[in-house]
Amino acid sequence: MSDPDRDPGLPPGDPEDAPIVTCSRCDREWNLEYELEELRAGNRALEQFALDHQRHTGHYPDDTSPWLATCRHCPAGEAFLAERPARRGAETHARHTHHGVTLEHASTDEDENEMEASETIIEPDTE
Repeated sequence: MSDPDRDPGLPPGDPEDAPIVTCSRCDREWNLEYELEELRAGNRALEQFALDHQRHTGHYPDDTSPWLATCRHCPAGEAFLAERPARRGAETHARHTHHGVTLEHASTDEDENEMEASETIIEPDTE
């Protein structure tokens, strides 16, 4: 029997196919069926779960490293899980406030199993 509340544009889903997120610090794993079915987060389910997890626990789940856009002049700052929205947020803040914004990302080099950090400064336009 099909779910009458399910978006007809979506293919039928099998709960067994929902992504699994693990957190070694919490020693738990979660099936993202709830985010897909109830919250209808779609292809942003993993990102939404990771951001919510950080808000509630103070850390990100395993294999998640955020992009941080931090203003160099005021307390503004945001975390993103993809470079494009992080860069857009940094550029928008710099444009509107005339403040420089540091854009940082830490990633794990899977071959070396070491953390690498990258940092970019987004400067405001001088016009």
